[in-house]
Amino acid sequence: MSTRDDVREFLMSRRANITPAAAGIQASGDDRRVPGLRREEVAQLAGVSVDYYTRLEKGHIAGVSESVLNAVAAALQLSIVEREYLLGLARTAASSSMVTRPAERPSEVRDSVQQLLDAMTLPAIVQNPQQDVLAANLVGRAIYAPVFDLPGTPNLARFVYLDPRARDYWVDWELSRRTSAAILRFEAGRDPLNEQLTALIGELSTLSPHFRQDWARNDVHEHRTGTKAFRHPELGVVEVAFNVFETPGTPGQKLVTYSPLPGSDTGEKFALLASWAASHNTTEH
Repeated sequence: MSTRDDVREFLMSRRANITPAAAGIQASGDDRRVPGLRREEVAQLAGVSVDYYTRLEKGHIAGVSESVLNAVAAALQLSIVEREYLLGLARTAASSSMVTRPAERPSEVRDSVQQLLDAMTLPAIVQNPQQDVLAANLVGRAIYAPVFDLPGTPNLARFVYLDPRARDYWVDWELSRRTSAAILRFEAGRDPLNEQLTALIGELSTLSPHFRQDWARNDVHEHRTGTKAFRHPELGVVEVAFNVFETPGTPGQKLVTYSPLPGSDTGEKFALLASWAASHNTTEH
């Protein structure tokens, strides 16, 4: 899919999500032919002409000023991540006529990062934009035991969409699916020359009807912090808070840590998980 297509589908989907009432517009009594706002309503809210916004929604985003894009983002009530995604698409469109080379993306973690992982008592992993798990500590491998159970590089997106066990492993499988697709879309907008990411999106689009459904939502998401719940095959439900950190000097690699939720029994389960991991030799697959 081209950047122009990405822009068109994203803006149309966001416009459809905003009702006149939410935008502070008093709807007239006539039947509305489109869900959400009309183009002229977005244009009015953003302070641009209807023709200008129509051209923008058709994907002609190259050269559009950041101030105009911010005004459109405000009119569409975009989240911080959605706004960043839109600005990223504009940067990609502006540079599309330039000769560019894919950025270097290390596929291995530095020894010092692995040492940091091994020194941590909490589960921790390192992943890249296409959700490959490049490294983990012992407890991190244990909490993702079903993902590491397959040959090759563990990949969270492939697992959630293509492995039947994912339906039971994720307590909220539908949310995990949609989040995974939204992360991939955000990363694709930020790094359109990432051939591995493009190939993964194509693979999932071919093999998974659920991915096609979730991708069509045009949602974007960047993992930063939050909570999630696993249903571990040995320990049952494990509820965690996660935090994501950039790893300096390795573009695209992120360190993800998992900690117990207050008031949960996750801390005790982490201790059991470490013991279980050591006894089951999860470092081999």
